[in-house]
Amino acid sequence: MTQDVWSEQGTTPDAIEAALREMLRERHAANEALAPARVLNLVVIVDRAWKGEIANRLERVGRYHASRTILCAVEEGRKTLDAVAVMNYDEPSPGVVGVMHEQVEIDVGPEQLPGLDTIVDPIVVSDLPTMIWCPHGHDEALEALRHMVDVILLDSDGIADPADALARAADLLSSAYVVDLAWLRTTPWRERLAASFDLPEQLAMLAELDSLAIRHQPNSSASAVLLAGWLASRLGWKVAPLRSDNGSPPHGTARGPKGPVEIELDPLEQEAPGLAGVTASVGSRYSLSLDRGRGGLRARERLGGEEREWQVLGASRGEGGILGEGVRQALLRDPTYGPALGAARELSS
Repeated sequence: MTQDVWSEQGTTPDAIEAALREMLRERHAANEALAPARVLNLVVIVDRAWKGEIANRLERVGRYHASRTILCAVEEGRKTLDAVAVMNYDEPSPGVVGVMHEQVEIDVGPEQLPGLDTIVDPIVVSDLPTMIWCPHGHDEALEALRHMVDVILLDSDGIADPADALARAADLLSSAYVVDLAWLRTTPWRERLAASFDLPEQLAMLAELDSLAIRHQPNSSASAVLLAGWLASRLGWKVAPLRSDNGSPPHGTARGPKGPVEIELDPLEQEAPGLAGVTASVGSRYSLSLDRGRGGLRARERLGGEEREWQVLGASRGEGGILGEGVRQALLRDPTYGPALGAARELSS
């Protein structure tokens, strides 16, 4: 990987944009086989003390790098803008077009956040969708940019109270497409549950489910309730708020097509964020359990008096790739998230 670098202290948004334009002109003039990526803008707002960690996470998204990433690092007491612009590219082989990705880091002060749109707007590539991610809060920055972004990346598991987290996601969803990392953590579980009930003899049992138990890391309550909300929205359950009696795990009863469905969310200690397991049952006739294991999910199925167990290889993607998947989802649209979020909010209210 080759880099062209520009930096300036006490700079302006127009100077940053001009520097990017000049680097593109010079590099393309030197090698016409190089072209800038033009798919997605990504704006990231972070605390300056954590800039390196977030930059490292962005480096690990693999082939899902945004075309132009603008990282705004918030530093207490800062009044001026310092910026670094980097153009990354590999020298292409003969006959092959090489792609250039741009990264801009801007040091800003807290007082500049309410007007952050005037800083970012000249730097984003026009006519491309723009995604914003604020992993450390900074709601004033998000509100300042909200009118110019198409996609908001968030992590509902990052807010202690799932009801507050899901209410925030619903508010943001009213003005932009939301990519929720808490929702993406449920993807392999949703895929395996759907695939497991796809056989004709088991498909009919979906309407007869009467028990759902979801096991989750204690800090991933939003992921757990989103999975329950997904099943409720897809299967037409009428849900009511879950309750917790004397410190017991949240539990409650939904009304399914064929009768009541008992729902329970069980916190379970584990290192990785997200879900630890899920069990869906139809009385004593049938049950399916999926549990996190090394290399994938462990599946255990009981049908009548027979039981079988197997490993679902590669089904659990792990936390390492979750951010890259979040960036990829900016260009997709998942029609099931909104209904699942609505049902999850009813369960957690």
